[in-house]
Amino acid sequence: MPLLDVEDLQTYYTARGDVVKAVDGVSFQIEKGESLGIAGESGCGKTTLGLSLMKLLPPNGWVSGGKIRIDGQDIATMNENRFRKEVRWRKISTIFQGAMSALNPVYTIGHQLEEPLLYHQKISKKDAESKSIDVLKSVGMNKDVFHRYPHELSGGMKQRVIIAMALILNPKIVIADEPTTALDVIVQAQVINLLKKLKREQGLSIILITHDLGLISEIADKVGIMYAGRMVEFGSLEEVYNSPKHPYTDKLLKSVPRLKGRKRKLEFIPGTPPDLTNPPTGCRFHPRCHKVMEICSRQDPPTIIQNTQKTACWLYAKRSES
Repeated sequence: MPLLDVEDLQTYYTARGDVVKAVDGVSFQIEKGESLGIAGESGCGKTTLGLSLMKLLPPNGWVSGGKIRIDGQDIATMNENRFRKEVRWRKISTIFQGAMSALNPVYTIGHQLEEPLLYHQKISKKDAESKSIDVLKSVGMNKDVFHRYPHELSGGMKQRVIIAMALILNPKIVIADEPTTALDVIVQAQVINLLKKLKREQGLSIILITHDLGLISEIADKVGIMYAGRMVEFGSLEEVYNSPKHPYTDKLLKSVPRLKGRKRKLEFIPGTPPDLTNPPTGCRFHPRCHKVMEICSRQDPPTIIQNTQKTACWLYAKRSES
């Protein structure tokens, strides 16, 4: 049984009277200790997917359909009170975008780390302090940080604190949403090495949400490529990076410069992502696709499975038929 099993997840928003289909029929699985990288252009639904898993959607958003199973338990229909007590931060937690905005400026780091321990585990203040300091040390911070305020820390230190907060109740899954945004390249490397260390030593399952395909290659075992609210390709890191099937994935990878191998001209994807209040019929990528066929604009593509690689594209459906 997979640790996390997402089946046909649909998450919608209302905006100015319209319905935005931000996540529309996404399915995937990850096992204990696996890491999944989710990539795609801005507005493709990556962050909404993460918020859906945490049940932290804004008031105008809701899960319209599908299942989210953690350890076999469907949390999609679980009421908020039970989810907060039994699942959030205990089984699944998140590293929010923008460490400074995620930390409360008027409370010390120690106070913010202790709060979930005191609420969920009902332990003494002394034990909560001891556990908080231990977690800070596990992410490479010294105990003095416990008594500091967020404004006294550098960007990299704040990001480590956010990681410590995500780990404070020993969850099985951590969602890292753009964990290296606004950090310099040295600190980015330190944060990624820290996540790799935690994955290796604690058996942590990580869902990395990012635009950076290079970042995903450093940490992910599996890769999901999203476009316009749908998962257009999913598979192992080696399958997706070495043999991309979907034209969108192929173009994304060809837009990234490489340091090794044969030199090639960088490519780009023409056009812009579609309006998700009124997405294109058929394959949502067809208005921008360089391999578009007549059927692409009329019918949703089926998902073709080759080994463990899944691709939603008529190009491969036609090949499998022939």
